[in-house]
Formats: sequence, C-alpha cells, structure tokens
Amino acid sequence: MDLLSKIKSLSEKYAKDVVAMRRHIHANPELSYLEFNTAKYVASQLKSFGFTPEEVAKTGLVVEIKGKNPERKMVALRADMDALPIHEANDVSYKSTNPGVMHACGHDVHTASLLGTAKILNDIKHDFEGTVRLIFQPGEEKNPGGASYMIKEGVLENPAPASIIGQHVFPLLPVGKIGFREGMYMASSDELFLKVIGKGGHGAAPELTIDPIVIASHIIIALQQVVSRNASPKQPTVLTFGKIIGDGATNIIPNEVTMAGTFRAMDETWRKEGLKKIKKIAETLAESMGGKCEVEISHGYPFLKNDPSVTQRIRKAAEAYVGKENVVDIDITLGSEDFAYYSQVVPASFYRLGTRNESKGITSYVHTPTFNIDEDALITSPGLMAWMAVNELKS
Repeated sequence: MDLLSKIKSLSEKYAKDVVAMRRHIHANPELSYLEFNTAKYVASQLKSFGFTPEEVAKTGLVVEIKGKNPERKMVALRADMDALPIHEANDVSYKSTNPGVMHACGHDVHTASLLGTAKILNDIKHDFEGTVRLIFQPGEEKNPGGASYMIKEGVLENPAPASIIGQHVFPLLPVGKIGFREGMYMASSDELFLKVIGKGGHGAAPELTIDPIVIASHIIIALQQVVSRNASPKQPTVLTFGKIIGDGATNIIPNEVTMAGTFRAMDETWRKEGLKKIKKIAETLAESMGGKCEVEISHGYPFLKNDPSVTQRIRKAAEAYVGKENVVDIDITLGSEDFAYYSQVVPASFYRLGTRNESKGITSYVHTPTFNIDEDALITSPGLMAWMAVNELKS
C-alpha cells in the first residue's frame, strides 16, 4: 500500500474517534484563555497516543512527532481550542453544557481533527523524514490572540519550522470541498472603544446641554470617510460600529455615549494610518461641538497572507487526496484570524475545510447559535492534514 492510501485508510479508521473527540469538546466549551479543561482533555488524548505534550502559554499544548532523520526538516500544524460567548440553539446530543458558551466557530473541529492527524502521523512516523510540530493554542477569539503568546513562548523556535499550516471550517463550502487562496487572504482586526462626553439635561431644554448623542451620531457618519475617502478603492477596508449606548430616556439627554466597533484592513501601513485618522476625526469633531471624545484602540491581529509557494504545494497535495474537482479557489475575506501572527514569522498557509450540507440542513454561518458541521468532514480532514505535512517535509 502506498503512503497516500495508507493515510486515507487510517483517516477513515479513526474517523469515529475524531467525531467522538469533537463532540466531547463541543459539549464542554470554554472561553478564550480559560480552556483549562479543554487543554487537560487534549493532553490526556495525546498522552494516550504515546506523546508527552508540553504546556505553553498556560492553556496551550505542543507535541512533536519525529520521523526518520528528525533533524532534516520541521513542519508545524496548528489548531485553536477556545469557544465563543454564544448560547447554543442546536438540538443535538452533544449540545453545549456550559450555558452561554458555544463552539460556534468550529474550533472543536480543528482540535479534534488535529488530534486525529496526530494519531495518523504517529502510525506512519517510520514512513517519513523530519519532524511535525503540532500546536494546540488558546485564545484565538480574543485580543491580542493566543497565537501571539504561543510565539512569544517559542513555538516557532528551536528549530523554526520551514512552514506552518492551519485549517478552518467553512460553512459556505460543501462538505468534501477544500478551499485555497494564495497571497492576501484575511484582514487585520482592531477593536475601537469611543466615549463621547457631553453635558446631560432635560430633553426639552437642549440649549442647556451638550448633547453626546448628537455628537456620537456625527462621529459615526464622519468616520465613514475613512473608508470612502481616505482608503484607496483598491484597498479592502471595513469600519463598523456594532454597539452604541446612550443611557438617557425620551426626555433625558445623557452625560455620555459609548460606542464600540471594529476596523479591518489588509495592509499594515494603511492600517496604522487609518487608526490615526479615526482617533483624530473623533476627537476633533467632538471638541468642535463642545464635547469630548476619548478613543481607546485595542490592537488585534495583523492581516493574513498565505505564502504562495506553501499554498501551491499543499493545494497540490489536497488535489491528490480529495481529487482536483474538489479543490476550489476562495475569495479574500475581511474576517480576521490570529493565525496571521504565525504567517508574519514563517512561511504559512491557511486553508478552508468544507462543512456545509444543505440536504441535512447544515447551513448556518460561524458565530451563530445554530452553527454546526457535517461530520463527514472529519473523515477527510485528519488524513488530509497529515498528507499535507508529509508532502511539506519532502519539499
């Protein structure tokens, strides 16, 4: 049996185990940087496979699988473990048992899949040369991103991997399909917190107040210039405010209004310029209207660029594994991922795993209370990532 067939056979063999691990993790979700029980579970599984996982960044884990001639080359594979503050609405046997917390972004899938990959690579370690480093990280969903802590604690050192590969579920892509994009792929992500301070009073006597609601309204409209008139039309940019609180009443003008939003860009130079413009416009506009605006920026993930050479190689590997007809191009997205941190350090590629099945009613997008996957994806994903890793070691 050739190695490709062997990996496929092992992936099918372990699929039930991977599904069981995914369901356990899904039923027991934990928020970013609080993945203590998840990390214990993952560590216990890795130990049962014969590994000794290293604890990194409190709730992160790293293991290495050494093939023949382990010093020859190293490739890294990454999965994330945290969940989201969402109350699950799915009626499934593995529904979240932690009210208000849900694996609504598929990190349970990524973690279980990489555990399956670990089993496969361990079984075939005498069939490849080099070392595969598996990274199970915390905190992908919350600034500054668990990847940044993992990198600070050395997961890309001693030695540095030649490349790193990440996988993410994609509910817009049918199960069985795998998506790739070379070059610029995902946006940077910064969180904006604005406090507009005025002078409250009676709604029937506005001349005695400095109305922060009116000021906030002008700021929101004015800041759209950052996208429409300051960003190049060739430069994808998004500025969205999703939260506004002005705690007055029908006849009460409040003292202050708070707003929260996100700024997304796909160029680091423009990102810095855009954030400066946002701060200056908000502050000066509020001042011109008699009020004050305090701007706090929580700097998030950089933009994600898929290394063309790595992406071409793993795409070719995917074509061999699932068939060329099941490998597709995907478009850029203004979503963000802290996998981008890894891509700033070593050649990286982040691909998408199709999880949609309309006939089964599995169509909900990520970050929704009804998100779920077609678990047939877990028959493919562990072996696919193992095959990609083996091929990267040969390159």
